[in-house]
Amino acid sequence: MASVAAVPTTGCECVVVDDDPDICRLITHVLSGIGVSSLGLHSAAALEDALNGSHPSVIFLDVALGRWDAIDGIRILGQTSYRGAVQLISGKDPELVGAVKAIGEKHGLKMLEPLQKPFRSEHLRRIFEGPAIQVAEKAPAEQSTIPAPAKRRADAPPQIDLEEALACHWLDVAYQPKVDLVRNRVIGAEGLARVNHPHHGLLGPASFLPGASEAALRGLTAFVVRKALRDWDVLAAAGCNLKLAINAPIQMLLDPSLTEVVRETPAGKDWPGLIVEVTESEAVQELDLLFEAATQLRIYNVSLAIDDFGSGYSSFARLKQLPFSELKLDRSFVQNCANDALNAGICRSIVELASAHGATSVAEGVETAHDWTALVRMGCEVGQGYYFGRPMSVGRLIGRVAADED
Repeated sequence: MASVAAVPTTGCECVVVDDDPDICRLITHVLSGIGVSSLGLHSAAALEDALNGSHPSVIFLDVALGRWDAIDGIRILGQTSYRGAVQLISGKDPELVGAVKAIGEKHGLKMLEPLQKPFRSEHLRRIFEGPAIQVAEKAPAEQSTIPAPAKRRADAPPQIDLEEALACHWLDVAYQPKVDLVRNRVIGAEGLARVNHPHHGLLGPASFLPGASEAALRGLTAFVVRKALRDWDVLAAAGCNLKLAINAPIQMLLDPSLTEVVRETPAGKDWPGLIVEVTESEAVQELDLLFEAATQLRIYNVSLAIDDFGSGYSSFARLKQLPFSELKLDRSFVQNCANDALNAGICRSIVELASAHGATSVAEGVETAHDWTALVRMGCEVGQGYYFGRPMSVGRLIGRVAADED
């Protein structure tokens, strides 16, 4: 355990942020016993008020705080130019906690080695052992901004105003099955946004994404997340515990409101989690911000998939820093991979990259039995495409899963 360097322990003020009252009481009691005054809080939101006019030397920060989390706290500390030390405390996966620590350091904070729950009182005392604390000066953390929506081509009439579609409740989600390629069984599905227009019928994204405002995209993303979580309840009730995935524009993934939506829509106890897909090109452009956003979402069992992957090792050298769970082979390489040696070589390389990273390889655009067989020989694990099923309603998806079991 790294010791905090250089402030006398007597009279040293600390703040403890943990949503478990028992943990708060334990830490404040132990600190009181060694002459350290402390304040117990239960959310990152209360931290900002506590810092007004106060300069605690150490802040104990739980990673998961119910409707808040440590990354919320880190952002607050960075914005207020906090100069003390941050002691993460958590019972979550050490690798995840380490990623949160790295994010704190990127915000310019002095991060101590995380303290894993359950811990004993002597672990707290050690933090204040040794020489007095010398807190280094730090530059204010850079303020991250949400990128402006990228300009999109409007080449697929009819064009529908996304804000109107939201206001009129025309939006829906269709699900394309994701299939275990070896067992030929549905194990998940990708949720795809659709508009049920009263005059034009069912429309895909090309009709409502071009020219959409950031506010409309935020509303669309929130709708799709909430719908996916509600639809998972329907699937689970029918005995189909599938892991669902959704697409999100990069600016929405970086928007803190996405985390808020996930927090406020809790799924059932057997929920396998949600996958959010972001394209390879967008991920490379916003790597540092995406790492922070993806790490925060992992706290709530939401993982990241790199979509349309295929440009190769040059991108992967950077992308491997991200905590992604799936690597999706671009359909342009999957199609005809059974006969095209170049496509087959690229697909095989991506499958090997995914395996080396501990991620699942997913082939998009599987349309023939020959390509399916070739992908299995390469070791690709999951596939989706018209060969296995077009996007469908939740009811039809339940029927598709039931057919696998017959």
